[in-house]
Amino acid sequence: MGPAKSRSLRERTPADLTAAKSTFQLLVRVVDNLSVVELESDLLLLLIDLVFRLLIGGELGTAHVLHSNILSKMEKRWKLIDSPQSLRPLAAKGVAARPGTLLDFRSQDLAEQLTLMDSDLFCKIEVQICLSLPVTLPHLSVSHLSVSPLQLPEVLLWSKEQNEERSPHLTEFTQHFNNVSFWVRSVIILQDKPHDREKLLLKFLKVMKHLRKLNNFNSYLSILSALDSAPLRRLDWQRNTSETLEEFSSLIDSSSSFRAYRAALAEVEPPCIPYLGLILQDLTFVHLGNPDTLMTSQGPTVNFSKCWQQFNILDTLRSFQQVRYSLQRDDDIMSFFNDFSDHLAEEALWELSLRIRPRNASRTNQR
Repeated sequence: MGPAKSRSLRERTPADLTAAKSTFQLLVRVVDNLSVVELESDLLLLLIDLVFRLLIGGELGTAHVLHSNILSKMEKRWKLIDSPQSLRPLAAKGVAARPGTLLDFRSQDLAEQLTLMDSDLFCKIEVQICLSLPVTLPHLSVSHLSVSPLQLPEVLLWSKEQNEERSPHLTEFTQHFNNVSFWVRSVIILQDKPHDREKLLLKFLKVMKHLRKLNNFNSYLSILSALDSAPLRRLDWQRNTSETLEEFSSLIDSSSSFRAYRAALAEVEPPCIPYLGLILQDLTFVHLGNPDTLMTSQGPTVNFSKCWQQFNILDTLRSFQQVRYSLQRDDDIMSFFNDFSDHLAEEALWELSLRIRPRNASRTNQR
């Protein structure tokens, strides 16, 4: 190495130092923007070599900053690599003798345990509305009818305020929906082989079939939202798998205001767990599209048409809550689910998806 190249940054001219500082700042930004999947071994060796050269050159502060950034990225990568094991959290006693993968459980049993979890959370949501009505008055006006905010059911409060603290059970139910969806995505995308990913996707489709028989539209849509998510949808699947997924998606087609789903829901006999997202949407539309009071010749009066629409929606929920499922808890499956807390975040899902199929990569021929 020549004298010019062996000099430390301290021995360079002010112009050299300015250029070196700008280059280093750019390098730090590049490392920050690297995804954990892009930090392959060859690139990692180059970065470590650069840290070593900075240390030799006396640039301790610079080396420390870059080293810290590299370590931060590596910690995220290690967590990502370790995730497949964390998705098998059978931690109870005797766990070694229990099934360890999703494919070891019957699809019907998985659907039933999902339904039990959904049902427990669904029945906690407050839907009963209490009105303070003085029965001795022949005419009801705004001053004669009052509903305390504390008396409003959670779902009605949510349509008005979207306040998580005042709708704790609804928030818990919604979070469970999201956890299941991200767990399903993680289980599939963490498989290295296309064949294994395909088998798991087909397994979840079988689970959805049983969820439909159980009238559990909540978990049905939660799994569907996972299978149809962008990180999974962009991957290569066999044609018959994609066609089957399309068939399952037709039930929750958002066109025509979810006509197919509404028709199916109207025909079911409880027990049933509806898709709560659409119910909240309907309540919000009723709230925003109708005033609370109407002006008449006698002054402002309660908009009973709005109250009636809200009541009908809430009464449907209440009727579903009153009929419980007669299903038995399976501790093995519940332990395997682990409350669906072991899942990847959106960023990690995208990184794995891009590693499986890079951007602009052509699709393989589907069979």
